[in-house]
Amino acid sequence: MKDQEIILKASNYVFTLFKEKLSRKLVYHNYKHTAEIAKEAQSLGESANLNETDLETLVLAAWFHDTGYADTYNGHEERSVEYATQFLAAEGYPADRIQVVADCIMATKKEHHADSLMQDILADADISNIGKESFFSNAELLRVEWEVFLNKFFTDAEWAQYQLDFLVGQSFRTQVAQDKFNEGLKANIQEQRNILGTLSKKQKKNNKKERETLAQPKRGIETMFQSTYQNHMSLSGIADNKANMMISLNAIILSVIITYLGAKTSVLGTEFTRNPILMVPVGTLILTTLGSVVSAIMSAQPEVTSFKIRANKVKSKKVNILFFGNFTKIPLEDFQVGMHDLMREKDALYNNMITDIYYLGEVLSKKYRLLRVSYTIFMIGLILTVLSFVVAVVR
Repeated sequence: MKDQEIILKASNYVFTLFKEKLSRKLVYHNYKHTAEIAKEAQSLGESANLNETDLETLVLAAWFHDTGYADTYNGHEERSVEYATQFLAAEGYPADRIQVVADCIMATKKEHHADSLMQDILADADISNIGKESFFSNAELLRVEWEVFLNKFFTDAEWAQYQLDFLVGQSFRTQVAQDKFNEGLKANIQEQRNILGTLSKKQKKNNKKERETLAQPKRGIETMFQSTYQNHMSLSGIADNKANMMISLNAIILSVIITYLGAKTSVLGTEFTRNPILMVPVGTLILTTLGSVVSAIMSAQPEVTSFKIRANKVKSKKVNILFFGNFTKIPLEDFQVGMHDLMREKDALYNNMITDIYYLGEVLSKKYRLLRVSYTIFMIGLILTVLSFVVAVVR
């Protein structure tokens, strides 16, 4: 091209426009990308032996083809045409050539059918990146851009597959672009296949490692239920032992006190007659042992959770028939039918076991609550007994 003035003005205009209005988050569709496409369009146009007028028009379209990104991401081609039209009209560019520039810009739109060599060349220049070594680094920039502006997110494997599908589905329209980029496109397709294969092997390896670290479902579930039942039985046994200890201790204390109070010895009678306030610590100790032993007995006594059982509840699996407190209230025939149903249906069986564990937990919670009350009464009662005894002796 002999006259580069309009091209220089266009490049300066685009540079200023992007500097002032283009988002910094557009890491792919920026001035650098536009300048590369303009350079590639000129090179392909020269190789295609375009005349100077057509070559100038083609390069102008390349400079303006992405200016619409300054205002919008989707549908930027239409906005790019507006920017190009306004600038070229202000520069006195011929109206018919402005229309050619607009048509070339629209030819870069996806699925647009080109109807001239210039449009094909610009479309090829716009995707020339697929035949270059820089394709993979630029693809990552585009991935970031889509995450920000289109809210599209890909895993590495998904992105590799998407890029491979894109490369395989692309072809250059012009012979000059095919001669220049086809070998690079083939190399990039093969490289993308290698990347996808590596990611797939890595994913399979990770999946295998995860499966190896997990217990087998059936064995793991059975182990969980077995461990839970054992824990509940152990905790229940500990609670019963503690309750029996409190019952024995308080029963001994009560027996001793009652024995002494019931003895009609002159020594004991004289002591209480002379110092009747001693009945305060004795009475406190009696009440303490009585409250403590009652709570301990309530904790140790057998507890059975029960419900009103109906046949329809058994059939609907709303009742746990594995628990003796339930199945002893239904006829043998219903129990047999229910058990056979459980053995056929894994979910129903697990649901019954889960229900059983829940109610075992309720019983265990009540045991420990009453046991705590027993120990608390015993502790507070002993303290009050000792304090009242000290007061009685000092007086």
